[in-house]
Order: sequence, then C-alpha cells, then structure tokens
Amino acid sequence: MDDPQSSRITMNLFRKKRSKDLQSRLRSASGEVRDRIPELSKDARSKGAEISKEVARQYKKMDVSWARGTSAGLVRGGILAGILAPLLYLYVKRRVDGRDVLGAEMTDPVIFVANHNSHLDTPTILRAIPPEWRKRTAVAAAADYFYKSRWRAWSAALVFNTVPMGRTGGGLSSGASDHVHELIAEGWNLLIFPEGTRSRDGEIGKIKSGAAVLAAQHGLSIVPIWVGGTHEAMPPGQNWPKRVRGRFFSRRVKVEVRFGPPILPRDPADRREVMAEVREFWEREGLPENGGQPLSVHEILTMRAHERRLAEHGEPANGDAASNV
Repeated sequence: MDDPQSSRITMNLFRKKRSKDLQSRLRSASGEVRDRIPELSKDARSKGAEISKEVARQYKKMDVSWARGTSAGLVRGGILAGILAPLLYLYVKRRVDGRDVLGAEMTDPVIFVANHNSHLDTPTILRAIPPEWRKRTAVAAAADYFYKSRWRAWSAALVFNTVPMGRTGGGLSSGASDHVHELIAEGWNLLIFPEGTRSRDGEIGKIKSGAAVLAAQHGLSIVPIWVGGTHEAMPPGQNWPKRVRGRFFSRRVKVEVRFGPPILPRDPADRREVMAEVREFWEREGLPENGGQPLSVHEILTMRAHERRLAEHGEPANGDAASNV
C-alpha cells in the first residue's frame, strides 16, 4: 500500500497543476474577450441602431399625418364646435382661468402638460385653448390604446389631432419619438398627459418627465394646465358623461380649466425639478402660490431675457427670481 503522506503530496501537486492550468485558461479567455470588446461594442451599437430605426418606422406608420392637413383641420374644427361643444354643454358647466398666458407675447410653440382624470379632459382642454393655438396643437395619445386598430387611430387623429406616444417607459428613446420631434420642429404645440393614464380615484398619480425632456431639447416653455370636475362627470369605466342629481332636476357638473404661467426651458438634467413644479401647480389646483398674483407673460419673458444676458456674461441668474417662475 502507498504511504498516506505520499498520496497527499501527489494530490496537492495535482491540484496545484490543475489550478495553474485553470488560471492560464482564464487569462487566455480574458485576453480574447478584451480583444473582442471593440467588435462586440460595434455589433451592439449596430443592432441598437437597427432597433431604433425599426421602432421609429413603426411609430411613423402608426402616426396619422393626414389628420394635420388643412382639410382635416377644418373638419376637426367643425366637430369640436358643432358637435362636441353642444354635447359638453348639456353635461358640464365650464370655467376657464389663466388663458391670457397665451397672449401676443407668446410666439413660440409650447408644450401643454395637464393632469388626467377622464376621457373628457382632451375635448375640455382643447375647447379652452384659444382657437389660434388650438389649430396648431397635437395631442399625445397612448399608442397601445388609441392605435390598436386603424379605425380608432383615424378617429382619434381626426377629432383630436392625436400623435402616438409610448407610455410604458422609454417613450422618448429608441426612435419612438422621432415623429414627435419632427412635429415640434414644424411649429406644432403638443398636449401631454404626463401621468400616462386616467386617475382612478381623482388623485394625481406618478408623473413621467418626458415632457420636460422634450421642452429642454427644443428650447420650449411648458404651460401647465389643471383640469377639475371631469372625473365626476365621466370617471374611468364610464362611456358617457353624466349630470349631477339635484333635488328636483339634474344639473351640469362644474368643470374648471386653469392655465399656469409658462415654465421656462431648462437643461434635461433638471427634468425632475421641472415636473415637480408642474405637480405643485396641480396640487394647488392651478391657484396662485400662497394666494399671490401670478407673474404675467410679459414679466416672465422679461425675466427670461435678463437671465440670458446674465448667462452670456457668465453671471448667475437671480435665484429668487427664478424660483418664482
């Protein structure tokens, strides 16, 4: 029989040899991986670019661009004024405040951002927007809901001038927003519901920051909009508006639309802070902060010009003034 000590020595030598072989193989494999990193990265970028192009093509295909033509615009105006307006009048009593923010001083396109409680939100807001702005405003609509079928996509685009947008995350990446960028570049305003879906309980939900990113990328102001009462008139799950039951007769639901002062464009890195301002505006139901008077559009634009001049000279803008915008 072999000496147990000799067996242990032999086993240790075998283990050391196997360990060295494994280390050698690992070093060799690591070297091969390092050598292939540029190639793998190039392949990944190439595949990513192909995916982006395909996504952009699909969204471009979904987009009903003919609905933004002159003829379709005339039909849409007739539907909003001749059909939807009288219909809404039967069920809602609307009040609009702050529409003067869209005065003569505002010459650039804007991104409207509104809270979302009901399918009534879009027609209510569009009717509240001045006609000269409304005819150049497109509405971001959930691609997975309004663009499931051609007839639904055509109907939504014709009546509300919708454009498809993803709402499950990454809606502005992978080519999914190329058609939206083109739209903004052509001078269109865009109405976005950052919550991505209607509130089931009337409370403000989690909001996404895509609107702030778009505004930053195109140097546009965000105009926050608060709409209230639509959840009572037509909550999710209901397919037709309703009136409020009264003592003797039913009455119309009070619906309010309030426009806030423009939020000036910032760096995309500040998107969460921008959307936090929007949320604060919604939480106080569009009323002036601390009961004060909101800044006029002229004051906001003057402040913006002043901040640009300071930036050109490398001086910081007044923090207190910026916080009031």
